[in-house]
Amino acid sequence: MDWNDYDAALFDLDGVITPTAEVHMRAWAQMFNDFLAEHGRQDPYTDDDYFEHVDGKPRYEGVRDFLTSRDIELPQGGPDDDPTAETVGGLGNRKNVVFEEILQRDGVQAYPGSVRLVDKLTADGVPMAIVSSSRNAPKVLQAAGMLHRFEIVVDGNVAAERQLAGKPAPDTFVYAAQQLGTEPARAVVLEDAVSGVAAGQAGRFGLVVGVDRGVGAQRLTDHGADVVVTDLEELL
Repeated sequence: MDWNDYDAALFDLDGVITPTAEVHMRAWAQMFNDFLAEHGRQDPYTDDDYFEHVDGKPRYEGVRDFLTSRDIELPQGGPDDDPTAETVGGLGNRKNVVFEEILQRDGVQAYPGSVRLVDKLTADGVPMAIVSSSRNAPKVLQAAGMLHRFEIVVDGNVAAERQLAGKPAPDTFVYAAQQLGTEPARAVVLEDAVSGVAAGQAGRFGLVVGVDRGVGAQRLTDHGADVVVTDLEELL
């Protein structure tokens, strides 16, 4: 692709810059399956549930969507709920505790191909932002040694503060483009989640790149990706 056709690159984080999607998947699986076992349920949480109900969405929305899929009703609660609370907020915070334990224990390294693309765009002076539903984005970027590479980080905390709707709504990507001084039609969205490519399409961005880390190229295309790659190095 010719990057001269665009003014900015808007990257999702988990599964695009870093393989933390795998850490998130493990944390969600541990939290949900412990919860289901405690309640005597025989329908365990699976990777399919991650891609269908959780991937790319704000944390508490993912909790709510999964519980709905199992016909489980819990009070909504809030982001300040204790991780032991039997609420949507409590389960979301419980997952975050598990995620941070795994991240601290195992660490994280950025995908080499993604680093090479970021290096190229930095050298060419292309403004870049991270647009992630995760409230852990700065911690993950710091752990991977990549925090200083991005001018703007729009994470779950920024979305909450600015009252921006989460993916698949395009609001967080639009906000990031504005912060970089451009408009959606002149920006590239790079996403590995169905909800993320859908957000890119809904926002009418100049190009929506799907990164297939397991969702499947056809699903990414069906939901809004203009082009699908398996590694960002393919865009060099």
